[in-house]
Amino acid sequence: MNKSLVLFLMLLPGMTLAADNVGAVAPQYRFLTFLVFGAIIALTMFVTYRAARRVHSASDFYTAGGGISGLQNGWAIAGDYLSAASFLGIAGLISLYGYDGFMYSVGFLVAYITVLLVIAEPCRNIGKYTLADILAYRNDPKKTRVAGALSVITVSTIYLTAQMVGGGVLVKTLIGIEYEISVVVVGILMLAYVLFGGMVATTWVQIIKAVLLVLASLLLVVLVWAPYGFSLPGFLGAAVSDPKVQAQVARLIGDPASTMTAEQLGQRFLEPGLYLKDPLDQISLGLALVLGTAGLPHILMRFFTVPTAQEARKSVIWAMAIIGGFYVLTIFLGLGSAINVGAPAISAIDKGGNMAAPLLAQYLGGGADSVLGNLFLAFVAAVAFATIVAVVAGLVLAAASAIAHDIYVGVIRDMHVTPQEQVRAARISTVVVGILAITIGIAAKGQNVAHLVGLAFAVAASANLPCIVLTLYWRRCNTGGIIAGMVVGTFSAIAMVLVSPNMTYPNKVRTDSEKIVATATLERDALMQRFADATAEEQITMQTRLDKLQKDLAKAQEDLQKVAGQTTSMVGLEQPLVALKNPGIVSIPLGFLAVFFGSLLWRRDPRADALWDEVYVRQNTGIGASKTQQH
Repeated sequence: MNKSLVLFLMLLPGMTLAADNVGAVAPQYRFLTFLVFGAIIALTMFVTYRAARRVHSASDFYTAGGGISGLQNGWAIAGDYLSAASFLGIAGLISLYGYDGFMYSVGFLVAYITVLLVIAEPCRNIGKYTLADILAYRNDPKKTRVAGALSVITVSTIYLTAQMVGGGVLVKTLIGIEYEISVVVVGILMLAYVLFGGMVATTWVQIIKAVLLVLASLLLVVLVWAPYGFSLPGFLGAAVSDPKVQAQVARLIGDPASTMTAEQLGQRFLEPGLYLKDPLDQISLGLALVLGTAGLPHILMRFFTVPTAQEARKSVIWAMAIIGGFYVLTIFLGLGSAINVGAPAISAIDKGGNMAAPLLAQYLGGGADSVLGNLFLAFVAAVAFATIVAVVAGLVLAAASAIAHDIYVGVIRDMHVTPQEQVRAARISTVVVGILAITIGIAAKGQNVAHLVGLAFAVAASANLPCIVLTLYWRRCNTGGIIAGMVVGTFSAIAMVLVSPNMTYPNKVRTDSEKIVATATLERDALMQRFADATAEEQITMQTRLDKLQKDLAKAQEDLQKVAGQTTSMVGLEQPLVALKNPGIVSIPLGFLAVFFGSLLWRRDPRADALWDEVYVRQNTGIGASKTQQH
């Protein structure tokens, strides 16, 4: 095993050499990026090499032998939870839309209150390795293991697809590596962590990534806040009075901007409604984020890695402190990018704003033409890369454990396997899931997968959470309720997304693209007519605008070609059936109701009744939990 890992380390550098000449880093500074990437990859692979020597049993592979402390697990949870969407996405949303972007930070943070009060300790006391272990404890083992495993695989695959596609796009945008190579490198690194080191390596990779992420963010915040004397009113005042911020607000609100003063436009950036315009949709999104976190399989697995329930509580508290502190920093990252870089420059590289933090790092280091600026950008890019790989590793481990432990060991072999067979099944499942993740990531190139993260949270909140909560806290809950909750919660969330505005509707794409082509063409022609008579300074500004218009035209024409001859979405709709972009406000109550009525309509389950008292005592006291961990 160790020899194979050493061979992988020797081959890895050659995998990252093929890159084109695009990306946020200029070609002459590309070597800085690869140096920083190489250093971080070497560090994490060394950790994996050391961890591989400690993996001897199924418990070591799935839960690191239950030997992770609360502090370590808190950092690992933060590393597992703070994805590239947190680091790059939220900072980008704040830089483009102000207040509304920060609402995502609030939703992600508040989620851990639910985890702390409802989930962490009972799950640690009842479960062994996976979500299905919790559900199977007092219900029909085989039926609930199949239902739980399928839900875990569904959520993990949805989330995994978004991470792989997002990772490939972000790495290509940052440093110019081809999309397919980016996806393959992410996949191979993730496979190495999980396959050789299991939960031990995954945990330490997540800790390293979380520490780097926090350090990088702190450095950027200190540099961007220092000019204002670390005064919050001074910093917010600078955002309100910045012409770039005021111009961005004017672009977002359109005609009403003509009746507003510059100061009012700047103040509008710190108020809600620029991005999240529908209050009902915002509530639905918030429900999915807050409740979905408690049902994410790769987060639930982390509570089985600590030795006691007390350590499980500590790990959640540490995670809340780390995650909460980081999300406060996103205010300064986002607003700092809006002030120093500007929305037009951010959107020119990535329309969604994901490059806000890297571009801010480049600016603070001296700009695009400086060594220090590109070194800063390289460091941020490498942290983003490590972020993607760490989250993907956690998701693959969760999916592989569902296949190996729940389906193969629990259902097919009825728990009659040797420890060696369990580890072998886990590693084979890891390879299968890893190859599937790479394949899906490459196949989904160019697809809009932004809604998949929200869908993963919605399915976790609608299917997993109702089943966990009611089997832990309701005596009458039984196998029928668990199966009904899993089926109804999963399919209602997915079905609502399929008929929502998240999908691609060719007629709307065609109308919007034709409008862009018409308006951009008129503006381009007008600028070109005035170009020759303009001053040199005006020509520079006009050329920048012409380049932006040309990109918009190219994108619109590309979209028109994609929908040529099409009139309906992938499910045959010309327009959305529901206005909600996130289904949580509907699918979550449906999931709870399905568990409730499914349990009442199912025949009385003697096993569920007989084990209720034991479950109640065990989840609240931890008595007997050590036997499960040793099993």
